Amino acid sequence: MNPSASDFSDSDNETDNRIDSFVEGILSGNRRMIAKTITLIESSLKAHQTQAFKVMEKILPHSGHSIRLGITGVPGVGKSTFIENLGMFLADKGYKVAVLAVDPSSRRSGGSILGDKTRMEKLSAHENAFIRPSPAGETLGGVASKTREIMLVCEAAGFDVILVETVGVGQSETRVASMVDFFLVLMIAGAGDELQGIKKGVLELADGIALNKADGDNLDAVEKAKRQLENAMHMMSPQTPTWSTPVLSCSSVVDGGTKNVWDMVVDHQKKFKASKEFDLRRKKQSLDWMWALVEEGLKLRFKNNDRINQHIPAISRQVEENKISPTAAAETLLSYL
Repeated sequence: MNPSASDFSDSDNETDNRIDSFVEGILSGNRRMIAKTITLIESSLKAHQTQAFKVMEKILPHSGHSIRLGITGVPGVGKSTFIENLGMFLADKGYKVAVLAVDPSSRRSGGSILGDKTRMEKLSAHENAFIRPSPAGETLGGVASKTREIMLVCEAAGFDVILVETVGVGQSETRVASMVDFFLVLMIAGAGDELQGIKKGVLELADGIALNKADGDNLDAVEKAKRQLENAMHMMSPQTPTWSTPVLSCSSVVDGGTKNVWDMVVDHQKKFKASKEFDLRRKKQSLDWMWALVEEGLKLRFKNNDRINQHIPAISRQVEENKISPTAAAETLLSYL
């Protein structure tokens, strides 16, 4: 059971000791402290956010040494089964694997199922694995708002591989590509148009494409879909001369059925580090993260501005009655910021 937010209610003179206990727990790989730190990071309370910021500052020098793999795909492609198969393969080899699984949140209630541990029973019981489901909330891009921070916590705790499972391909799914070393798009064959439901922008950002469920009677369909995807990818310009996006097939229900995908990730890692593009990508991602936080902070300041909130009802009525355009209304509200 994850700790509740009330676990972090401390007087000011106890805050420093609590922050140090978080840091020590993370660096020692204490699962309970890792979970408590993530709960602290996800809290919306200002006091908790302040503590989380101090914890992040202290663990930052100990992060950055993991392989970060983002995994996306249309609903029904088998992301959870794929991740469990790959995670078990890596964990059995001695890698410490953290899975950050994002569940879609209901727009009506704000709740989410958070059922990834039940979908990955074998992996969740492995001593080398750690699974943390998080609600997507209002965040676009298929990731939770604190996915980056949680990823750094897991890195500082000594996890070798971070697997980020997204909620599924959507309009803004590509945000996950801005925080991982390898962006994998999972697809399936035999579902009609193989490109249906996949945005071109997602494929352009993909470092690798894997056709899942390459087993049993599905092998011929997978091979056909593989040729179609390879032809489609040849028509797209590669992001870098170092790497052309491969199209592989894999099976998530066969032991070692995802090994070729891992080999592809390792090959990509070696080539990018040799060309220095690995460090350049990490630096760019840090800057992207900074600007994303700036944008998020501006939105919060706008929503919490008393002067703006006083004018919103009147301006909203004017927009509804066509007395002022939405553009002019937005400019007016922004002028109060």
